[in-house]
Amino acid sequence: MRSSAARLLVLLLAVGALAACGRKGPPIAPELRLPAAPANLRAAVDERSVVLTWTVTTRRMDNSRLRTVEVYKLYRREEAPDAGQPKAAMLSSGRVVGYERIATVETEAPAPAQIQGPTVTWVDRQGLSVGRRYVYVVTAEDERGRSSAPSARLVVPLLPAPRPPSALRATPGDRQVSLSWTAPAELDDGAPVTGEVRYVVLRSSGEGGAPAAITAQPIAETRFTDSGVENDHDYHYAVRSVRVDGTLTTTGLASAAVTVSPVDVTPPSAPTGLVAIPTGGAVRLAWNGSPEPDVAFYAVYRAAEEGGEFVRIATTPAVTTVYADRDTRAGVTYRYAVTAIDTAKHANESARSNVVSVRAE
Repeated sequence: MRSSAARLLVLLLAVGALAACGRKGPPIAPELRLPAAPANLRAAVDERSVVLTWTVTTRRMDNSRLRTVEVYKLYRREEAPDAGQPKAAMLSSGRVVGYERIATVETEAPAPAQIQGPTVTWVDRQGLSVGRRYVYVVTAEDERGRSSAPSARLVVPLLPAPRPPSALRATPGDRQVSLSWTAPAELDDGAPVTGEVRYVVLRSSGEGGAPAAITAQPIAETRFTDSGVENDHDYHYAVRSVRVDGTLTTTGLASAAVTVSPVDVTPPSAPTGLVAIPTGGAVRLAWNGSPEPDVAFYAVYRAAEEGGEFVRIATTPAVTTVYADRDTRAGVTYRYAVTAIDTAKHANESARSNVVSVRAE
């Protein structure tokens, strides 16, 4: 009996040893399986809203891959502008002590938040007051409800925005619009503008189109040339002022809009190589076409006798570079020239080709 028990004990010890040999390392502490805290929390003030962004969390505390984040939770604390160091953010019982949770972003259905590529965006419009400062943190929870620690704290002073630029002017050109405006002198609260101010140019087209920024980043100059437009279309422009204070930007209301339609003011090149050959009852013309792709017509001009005025007698489609003038009288000398006319709404006409003289037969 004792022999059987001894054999069983030896067998159990051997199995345990084999199991131990199959281990790949020590057990992982539970806290290392938590999601890593969200990173790159940033903010910009848009009028009286705070636009917050952070990077999608893809790792755990042990740097292993995090399959998914189920929920982000955004917290906020309001403080006086001179409150000194912001309150520490500590997670306890599923909440950040001393902070108010203002948003829960479910990644499967994030609206009204937006998740585009690696970036999450939330716009905070809840009970904000100019002159106060707001401290934000965000946490991430995985599919098992395990929460990360709070992100680094982000302090956002809600500063007055600059007033809109004034005297916005738009000058149309060929496939471009040149804009200029006057910088604002005051902030929304009536205080004079100090520090750096930049500008965002907005554009919309047609009736009811939503304006969108066409400057990739706010610009320092009070002028801008928009070359991403088509001729003979209406475009609407406005400009917003952006106050730059360290890493924080505060964007004000848009200026009054102006409407402008770019125009083609560049004529085609003149046709070349015009020749005239008299034949029985007609003068036959041929020329080299203009190289521009927007040529619509060629206009044929004629003058009778030396020194007579040129008069347009015909037009031909751009694909045709020949013409027969049959309205001639034998023995009369005629002079001819040809021009190119483009497709612009207000058509541009080239200079005249070389002039040729011929005696009709």
